[in-house]
Amino acid sequence: MFKTFAQASRYVKDYNVEMIDLKFCDLWGRWHHLTIPSSQFLPELMEKGIGFDGSAVGLKSVKAGDMVLVPDLGTAFMDPFWDTPTLSFICTTLEADTHAIFENDPRNIAIRAEEYLKSTGIADESRWGPEFEFYIFDSVSYEYGVNRASYTIFSSEADWNSAQGGHGHYIPVHGGYHAIPPKDQLYRLRTEMVRHLEKMGVPVKYHHHEVGGPGQSEIETPMMGLLQAGDATMIIKYVTKMTAHAHGQTATFMPKPLYGEAGSGMHFHQHLFKKGKNIFYDPQGYGCLSRQALYYIGGLLQHGPALLAITNPSTNSYRRLVPGYEAPVNAFFSLGNRSAAVRIPKYANQPETARLEFRPPDATGNVYLMLAAMLMAGLDGIRNQIDPTEAGFGPIDQNIFAWSEEQRASIKSLPSSLNEALRALEADHDFLTAGGVFHEDLIRQWIDYKRNQEYFAVRNRPHPYEMSLYFDA
Repeated sequence: MFKTFAQASRYVKDYNVEMIDLKFCDLWGRWHHLTIPSSQFLPELMEKGIGFDGSAVGLKSVKAGDMVLVPDLGTAFMDPFWDTPTLSFICTTLEADTHAIFENDPRNIAIRAEEYLKSTGIADESRWGPEFEFYIFDSVSYEYGVNRASYTIFSSEADWNSAQGGHGHYIPVHGGYHAIPPKDQLYRLRTEMVRHLEKMGVPVKYHHHEVGGPGQSEIETPMMGLLQAGDATMIIKYVTKMTAHAHGQTATFMPKPLYGEAGSGMHFHQHLFKKGKNIFYDPQGYGCLSRQALYYIGGLLQHGPALLAITNPSTNSYRRLVPGYEAPVNAFFSLGNRSAAVRIPKYANQPETARLEFRPPDATGNVYLMLAAMLMAGLDGIRNQIDPTEAGFGPIDQNIFAWSEEQRASIKSLPSSLNEALRALEADHDFLTAGGVFHEDLIRQWIDYKRNQEYFAVRNRPHPYEMSLYFDA
């Protein structure tokens, strides 16, 4: 939005902005913020920044937690959810003593990944198109303790309400894809989300009701640059949640909030450009993809098990990644097959549009790390010429769920649990540290936290369904 502080300062005065909100991302992918009055929006902010405790959000150790925030002027937007006129910025995190950019800042890692791309000479730009699937519920409650564990979700769209009487236009299980009103009761809410996003500078391709009957929705953006895609993802998650909250509802990007219903993924369309030319395009290639694009696919699938520790880094991720829900549980590529880990869209067959879609990811990760990791895996495939067919990744253009178990066993599988993905990342992460993009200490911290604070924390708790299975043992 702004190129200079003078432009930003003039805007603050012209539009009577009273508050400046500084947003930043923690290591695990959640936004945090602090707010200063506009009287403190002074030029020295760009040099000295605003101090905060990096240890509280996973970025630093307790003994050396001091950090500072400096706003990225180009990310400014008016926050529509505040009564007081508020201008928001996404921030860069710096070391408190030297004011050097903090190397393990997730957003900075994403920037380094694209700088590494340019240094290879393979391409000078990557473009990304995330798909945002999420559920909107009317209410949710949950609790856990020594002697109690439960959750309850309510959705006015769900056909579990049909016996109670009412309007009768309920959506059955798996029946929500492109549902039209009156079944789609969320059209106005999604439209309000999109209006906010476009005013905030985030382009939107479309929105619609997704497969999940009890309130699953999707918003999709056009293709955009890597850092822009990361920032847009953070803004979209913020806007969907805040808009729903303003209407007494709640939005979640949790991959599998409902048993037996469609899960929510965050598929990433991606391709590379050099001097404005899409290097993934070849009209004679499989799916109109070039040899470089196929090598990129080879990298994604070769490193797929390790990659999932970053793109699918929650225990809940692997409740979505199960057979039978168009979920990509096997490492293969295909033309149009939505059960493939890498899908080549049939409609993307022109010089500007030819691309691939990596389908396993979900929104529980840190999007900046996800983007960087996918790019690094793909580049490793190109640099080492990993042919996906020779490596046993397809293409497979058939419905593998119609195959026999013996046939399906011939396909390489992706991790079925968070711990399995973390073990893969322990064994395979050199592709991430190439060019100094990811650092070993960050990878170790990620694995340790995810394993001990999340995987074991869930594994060690009794599950409510186990009471039904085993209480009478």
